[in-house]
Amino acid sequence: MTLTQLRYLVAIADAGLNITLAATRVHATQPGLSKQLKQLEDELGFLLFVRKGRSLEAITPAGGEVLERARVILAETANIRAYAANQRRESQGQLTLTTTHTQARFVLPPAIAQIKRAFPQVSVHLQQATEGAALDLLSQGDADMAVVSTAGGEPQGGVAVPLYRWRRLALVPRGHPLDRTDRAPDIQELSQYPLISYESSVRPESSLQRAFAGVGLEPDLTLTALDADLIKTYVRAGLGVGLLAEMAVSLGDTDLRGWPAPKEISECIAWAVLPRERVLRDYALELVHVLAPQIDKRDLRRVLDGNQEPDWPDPPTWESLTQTITS
Repeated sequence: MTLTQLRYLVAIADAGLNITLAATRVHATQPGLSKQLKQLEDELGFLLFVRKGRSLEAITPAGGEVLERARVILAETANIRAYAANQRRESQGQLTLTTTHTQARFVLPPAIAQIKRAFPQVSVHLQQATEGAALDLLSQGDADMAVVSTAGGEPQGGVAVPLYRWRRLALVPRGHPLDRTDRAPDIQELSQYPLISYESSVRPESSLQRAFAGVGLEPDLTLTALDADLIKTYVRAGLGVGLLAEMAVSLGDTDLRGWPAPKEISECIAWAVLPRERVLRDYALELVHVLAPQIDKRDLRRVLDGNQEPDWPDPPTWESLTQTITS
């Protein structure tokens, strides 16, 4: 039995029993993968999969037991390699982040630039997704870190580290009735205009829906998008009032006016969600520290190692954090 055989076994299961797809994912040939699978079954003395002709139809009960243990072995093997690389102070590797468009477009660039300066041989891979999909990718082992936001409790699926607090802005084009200097619009006023916001806002449990329902109103969501740049584009086209993250509005947006969203629309917290029981490379923890300088890296490592309960300091506002990560 070899680690390669166990890796192929897991790849087949994760590819939905499609050997061709599994071979592609592990950079092997289909005949080579099939040969290794047969050798593993011969050594174990039982079948891992139910076959129908030349195709795999299901995982046998015994195969399921082996698969579960194979995942543990491969995870611990990866942990040993990561630990050894950290001990050797290796400065090369790969960092895979899964995150939303807003974080990838407006928050992460200066932070990743700092990491690249400190670890020039590290390659960074960004996977854009919704919050839920990002956490799924993390739980499946397809990412080293998820950067997501919530308007309620902390996200599940890993060790959640609070990075910063951010608010939403109500955004209108110049010349709009809300383009004024005296006061921000209240929630009653916003209910009278078509709104443009994130795709998640249509869900009944979203913080936006709850904010309006809490005062007996219903938002007129005329358009939604995953992309904050698209929201600004449609605001500029005069289709409605944009409700989006303050990070997405810059000094260059001089043709727009932004107001803090009404108090009923709750503040959000951005989180770095890190996988449990996985040894992360030093550059991954350094990225968390860049995004959350209020957190001591030693405390972060102790929490991830299971030697300390999380007791994170209150996250700063986005406005105050910006002065740190862009300096």
